[in-house]
Amino acid sequence: MDINKKGVAKKFVRNLLGGALALTVGLSLGDASACTRIFYESGDGDYITGRSMDWNDTKAAMDFWLFPKGMQRNGGVGEGSITWTSKYGSVVISIYEAATSDGLNEAGLVGNLLYLAEADYGNPKKRGKPTISVGAWLQYILDNYATVDEVVKAMEADPFTVVGANLPDGSPASAHIAISDPSGDSAIFEYINGKLQVHHGKQYKVMTNSPVYDQQLAINTYWSQIGGDNFLPGTISAADRFVRASFALKSSPKFKDRRDAIASVFSQVRAISVPLGMSSPGKPNIASTLWRSVIDQKKMRYYFDSVINPSVVWLDFSNLDFKSGAKVLSLKMDTPSDIGGEISSQLKPATPFKFLAPKS
Repeated sequence: MDINKKGVAKKFVRNLLGGALALTVGLSLGDASACTRIFYESGDGDYITGRSMDWNDTKAAMDFWLFPKGMQRNGGVGEGSITWTSKYGSVVISIYEAATSDGLNEAGLVGNLLYLAEADYGNPKKRGKPTISVGAWLQYILDNYATVDEVVKAMEADPFTVVGANLPDGSPASAHIAISDPSGDSAIFEYINGKLQVHHGKQYKVMTNSPVYDQQLAINTYWSQIGGDNFLPGTISAADRFVRASFALKSSPKFKDRRDAIASVFSQVRAISVPLGMSSPGKPNIASTLWRSVIDQKKMRYYFDSVINPSVVWLDFSNLDFKSGAKVLSLKMDTPSDIGGEISSQLKPATPFKFLAPKS
């Protein structure tokens, strides 16, 4: 066999083995709760973050909240919890009125909390650090920082131990976080085997769920060699969604028109959503998409698309009061409604929810 033929043969074997590995990993992760986050650059160099929230409980109390700056906060897990005063106001989406799952602060910093089965935050007693509920982790970031770089430096200093707990539906609150800012910077935070893993850079534009992020990147590298124009993995597993979302984001035009750019992000997130009511025998945690958010980090608009409602709604930050001492406001988003468009006038005064804590 000549050298060229040997090279082709070796490449074929590598691709075959890589495909088998990717398929095996993808199939093994079919029972993970599903969410997807993408980070899109427009033709004007602005950035838009989109995500889907997939969960197996349609009664998960997913609501909009407006939190002003100047709020006195704590980690929510009792004695030893970290405390802080919020520097930035934010709009967030809660889950079960127990955790901040998605949000945008006044500085344009976006955070997305997604399920990660492999998350291991470490033993709080052994680490000897202040503690914070996993439900407060993202809120802490949005309250305190304006840029991705600030967050990375703060988290690498290891300021606290995240404390997990079970959600009201019995699911473990295992999660990792993606953040992005208006400059195009991005970072992924995961706690694996009790240690924080950070992926920081503009190249980290997509995140789903399992496996851990290093493995997601490796699987996507294999499929990138095949080329999405030829073949893409089609299951609803996290690994397959990561590949499809990465291909769509890379292939999408960078629209200069703002409406087209927002529509592009919505269409990409909808394309990897899971149909409502979908289930799989023996895999009870395969989850339908319940809502999607799209956040325009220049115009400071927070769009929300519920699968049970006919219209997209949004909050325009220019209509909101984040001054210290302003009221906490909320609006339920998990009930049938025909409202559409800008909904700041629909927000009502509310008592802030308590962050998720382990049962004593």
